[in-house]
Amino acid sequence: MGFVRCPNNHQVGILLWMLPDQEVISAWRDSAPFWEKHREIIRQMFAPVTQALVEDGLIGSGHAVLDIATGPGEPALTIAALVGAEGKVFGIDPAPEMVEAARRAADHLGFQNAKFDVASADRLPFPAATFDAVVSRFGVMFFPAPVDAVREMLRVLKPGRKLALAVWHFAERNPFHYTLSRVIERYVDSPPPAPDAPDAFRFAIPGKLRDVLAGAGAMVPCERLLQFTIQAPISVEDFWTLRCEMSEKLREKVAMLSREQLTEVKRQALEVLRGYSTDRGMSFPAEVLIVSGTKNRPT
Repeated sequence: MGFVRCPNNHQVGILLWMLPDQEVISAWRDSAPFWEKHREIIRQMFAPVTQALVEDGLIGSGHAVLDIATGPGEPALTIAALVGAEGKVFGIDPAPEMVEAARRAADHLGFQNAKFDVASADRLPFPAATFDAVVSRFGVMFFPAPVDAVREMLRVLKPGRKLALAVWHFAERNPFHYTLSRVIERYVDSPPPAPDAPDAFRFAIPGKLRDVLAGAGAMVPCERLLQFTIQAPISVEDFWTLRCEMSEKLREKVAMLSREQLTEVKRQALEVLRGYSTDRGMSFPAEVLIVSGTKNRPT
């Protein structure tokens, strides 16, 4: 974070509080073209996570569902097909470029029951008790104020209905992440993030996000470990491109390498990745935590 010059300390405090969130949003804005480019592959890779959110969120035909941090429209569009014409899905994301990509996908796929807008998780633009379910897939790790966001989710939920969130389990249990990062870290210094910094593994510790739900007022907060396989019907070379493009951190680190270093990093990475290549494409064991809670019914 750079030095901030302001007329008074109050303004300095406000700007310093805002900057981390703006940096996260800026990174996702930069990633939007790549997530749109690889949208279908990403949808396939994380389809088991979407299914788990549908199950734990008790989502069914005719329901109204909110997808927070929808990115280029997933899992919102998968859920839109499930709830059918009688249901409706709203997807929100703080990055305008992601929302525009989601709208293009909805138009291309012909969905009339899915709408997308720019909004933040801790300031949801919906009346209370609007939705039958609220979901977020790999979004809550990057929220500036997770407890406030969960309170907002509970506010817009109908009484007795559920929210369901997906977060990555430990990095060392997810070769989808570590195969490339371990190679690149041999050449680029990568200090670990602060314990509660916005990061993919911010809620990897079991119980951490469940405690956030409890603190926000969710009833019967639950957590389960989802073990599944990430499958991508692409070559080793194409997977290298996909991961380097969809990850802002990897793009940043790759840009720091010299041409010679990049050649060597890619050679080493492809060698490791071949261990996950099958006759149907890439296949990685994966672990995700599915954390859910219920809105209290009025007594």
